[in-house]
Amino acid sequence: MSETHIPTLDNLSHETRSFAPSAEFVANAIAKPEQYEAAKANRLGYWADQARNTLTWDTDFTETLDWSEAPVAKWFVGGKVNAAYNALDRHVENGLGDRVAIHFEGEPGDTRSYTYAQLTEAVKQAANAFESLGVAKGDRVAVYLPMIPEAVITMLACARIGAIHSVVFGGFSADALRSRVDDAEAKLVVTADGTWRRGKPSSLKPAVDEALAKEGHTVQNVLVVKRNGEDVAWTPLDKWWHEVVETASNEHTAVGHDSEHPLFVLYTSGTTGKPKGIVHTTGGYLTQTAVTHRDTFDLHPESDVFWCTADIGWVTGHSYVTYAPLVNGSTQVMYEGTPDSPHQGRWWEIVQKYGVTILYTAPTAIRTFMKWGRSIPDSFDLSSLRVLGSVGEPINPEAWMWYRDVIGTNNGKNGERKEHPTPIVDTWWQTETGAHMIAPLPGITATKPGSAQVAVPGITVDVVDELGHSVADGEGGFLVIRDPWPAMLRGIWGDMDRYKDTYWSRFEGMYFAGDGAKKDEDGDIWLLGRVDDVMNVSGHRLSTTEIESSLVAHPYVAEAAVVGAKDETTGEAVVAFVILQVEPPEGEDVVATLRNHVGKDIGPIAKPRHIMVVPELPKTRSGKIMRRLLKDVAEGREVGDATTLADNTVMTQIAESMRK
Repeated sequence: MSETHIPTLDNLSHETRSFAPSAEFVANAIAKPEQYEAAKANRLGYWADQARNTLTWDTDFTETLDWSEAPVAKWFVGGKVNAAYNALDRHVENGLGDRVAIHFEGEPGDTRSYTYAQLTEAVKQAANAFESLGVAKGDRVAVYLPMIPEAVITMLACARIGAIHSVVFGGFSADALRSRVDDAEAKLVVTADGTWRRGKPSSLKPAVDEALAKEGHTVQNVLVVKRNGEDVAWTPLDKWWHEVVETASNEHTAVGHDSEHPLFVLYTSGTTGKPKGIVHTTGGYLTQTAVTHRDTFDLHPESDVFWCTADIGWVTGHSYVTYAPLVNGSTQVMYEGTPDSPHQGRWWEIVQKYGVTILYTAPTAIRTFMKWGRSIPDSFDLSSLRVLGSVGEPINPEAWMWYRDVIGTNNGKNGERKEHPTPIVDTWWQTETGAHMIAPLPGITATKPGSAQVAVPGITVDVVDELGHSVADGEGGFLVIRDPWPAMLRGIWGDMDRYKDTYWSRFEGMYFAGDGAKKDEDGDIWLLGRVDDVMNVSGHRLSTTEIESSLVAHPYVAEAAVVGAKDETTGEAVVAFVILQVEPPEGEDVVATLRNHVGKDIGPIAKPRHIMVVPELPKTRSGKIMRRLLKDVAEGREVGDATTLADNTVMTQIAESMRK
């Protein structure tokens, strides 16, 4: 070890289990080992081939990558391409018009299915309607919709005419919507009267009305989809979707847009309080999302039914609902509601109903299903599933194994299990990266519970120390990307300096967005969460993710969140919040049991100083745990802003449990 090497993260936990794909899966896999070799030998040539083989270009590109103005990249320079044509028209022209593009399942049980021909027609109508409302190439359209087909139709209609969509998650407040409308200077807002949530109508349009009540905005029209039929107030800006879009002409010719033409702006939280408008362009984004969708999930579009459970308000819903599945000509499921409405088996009912073969969801959902018990999924036929995916945050090994053993082995036959469990692909990427960056390929990689493992072909990632030097296998540090990639963000809307400072200033010539990681003894990568969540305990830098994984591995614990709290002696102390899935035997000190479990599992230094048993954890609507609120509790401060929580009573419940 060199004198300049600085240990960045203690690597305390170890996972030795590994699961190779079956011979049958390997034989039929789409991705082949040669792709890694080809990408390593000629990275830019690899991406040029992928772009030409995956997309239909109006004008071929003349240069694969222009990195002369780093850190702003230009990919597939000179090429012209239309995202909507690639997602729709070309499949119809190739004789696939009757293939189902989207099976929509509403929360109340209503259903709609769109073939590629029908979806193409709907998008053409929306494109004509938007243009009739004055929307032109380069204009911004704010999208504030639930998980209904009109959301995908709106995004693709924008892409078709070259307008830039800005999707705002339907759970965000009027103020959050207004700030995004103002920042992007949106000309049109597309919304709905509301949606359904746990069997009850939930409104959306009132938030739009509140957001636009104050003068000074740029919005000229508001298009309203009638979804739940609730009465809504009407303003001079408002027009019904069915009166404007569904009466428009279904003839519309798609024209190619420059490969670097902005496709969308998607806002993500900023540390300064002002959201960051992440800008993605067209050619590179479409290429990498489509390629990773195909390879990561071993997609066979003629037979697979793909279901990504993410909302279109998040980047996962952009990349792996709206764009990649349709560019690849696959059939997918969209579901409007929550996993427990009208019952806790709703997801498995949907898998059974549509014969879902690929399921892509978040660790939060998996841990929730663990808490509810395996008897629920065991009562459904999940034998159609052949690939399982994880996204959104590091997945702890216990949840990974449950996912494999309960969902991945279900063959729908009286409790019998599959001979070869379904492979699990744990994916790491971000709003900023646009597409998968690290993920095992299910027909190639021997997967490890809890690890995203290897960079996808054509991507260069590394784990470095404080000085930017690569760490050795078995050590932890900062996760960086060393080379530009096709789906990368092109900046922050209206603030290029912030883009450079946020992502490119920490390490010279390397992209760093705040995640910690470790390399195991094989060199495989394990995500450790945000380095902001790393705790410095008596000189040891510990990851909250590792301690949370250890706690969830105990049979008493359903979910756990760990934060560091200031401590005069050790610098920081480990504080854990846990939800129990079973009550311990009477008289047992559950806190002592769990502390000792962590000490034995990953070392005495990682033992939580305090463990608080709570009824629920504070989560956003996307399922992310808001650790900063727990840190407020742990350090005895007044709890900060909790407006983005899915359930804003959670912090009150935690406070009450503290007083017991």
